[in-house]
Amino acid sequence: MIQITKRFIEFMLFLFLLSFISFILIKLVPGDPIRRMLQVDEVSVTKEQIEALRDELKFHEPLYIQYWYWLKRFFAFDLGHSYITKQPVLSELLSRFPATMMLTCASLIVMILISIPLGTLSALYKNKWVDHISRLFALVGSSIPSFWLGLLFIELFAVRLGILPSMGKGTVKHIILPSLTLGIAMSAVYVRLLRSSLLESLNEDYVKAARARGISERRIVLFHVFRRSLIPVVTIFGMSIGSLISGTVVIEVLFSYPGIGKMVVDAMIRRDYPVIQGYVLFITILIVLINIIVDIGYRYLNPEIRLKGVERR
Repeated sequence: MIQITKRFIEFMLFLFLLSFISFILIKLVPGDPIRRMLQVDEVSVTKEQIEALRDELKFHEPLYIQYWYWLKRFFAFDLGHSYITKQPVLSELLSRFPATMMLTCASLIVMILISIPLGTLSALYKNKWVDHISRLFALVGSSIPSFWLGLLFIELFAVRLGILPSMGKGTVKHIILPSLTLGIAMSAVYVRLLRSSLLESLNEDYVKAARARGISERRIVLFHVFRRSLIPVVTIFGMSIGSLISGTVVIEVLFSYPGIGKMVVDAMIRRDYPVIQGYVLFITILIVLINIIVDIGYRYLNPEIRLKGVERR
């Protein structure tokens, strides 16, 4: 209970500092959101209209006063309204979030389907042709930027072959290219990590003892070596969640995929401050929750962590 309380206090302090810093930095970005809000179809606006809207949004107040108004709304679960669409920021985020989660899950499936078989075969058949192909894939995959790989896929499958759409969302076909782009880029890292972890585990004393007792190689790999080898993979996955989300933003913009990543990029272009601030906090909370889930999975995979927790009690 003490640990949970401590983690909660740390999370709230981190959230407060992040929200304050992001709020100040967003306000310091060049550009005038007021003119963006009032200027429609290049129609000129009067100075009185601009000043009236500034007073309404309290833009004349000092930054710490503006932040205080925003913080009060935040604790009431109100992230404000978009300057452009006039819609609640939270509802816009929640409406776009399922599309981003669909893309993220599809990319993770692609990553798992590539990295686990390739990394496992590379370790079991060290220095064989499978291992050489795996290491070449990992080298090339980690060297190619995801947006460039996405452009190659668009050129090949959408422009030349015309079998897959290059933008938008609607059918399963629309998610194939973005998920492949993001999944392949991620799998290159995890193939190398899983290979090295499996090779290290295969040389452990408990593996040699299991072989001496006559246990089959398949059983040793599946029930002992593989589970232990997933521990560093799960740990790195928790640390790379931020990279995954930022990669999703790039891919959403590249494929015009209507997720929260593309939404926040459009908001940056239009100086829609409430949407940007809401996105920062929304993603922060999401990353913390996913890290907690990863931490739970880490404890499940590593019995030593659970035993230490029991001993402390």
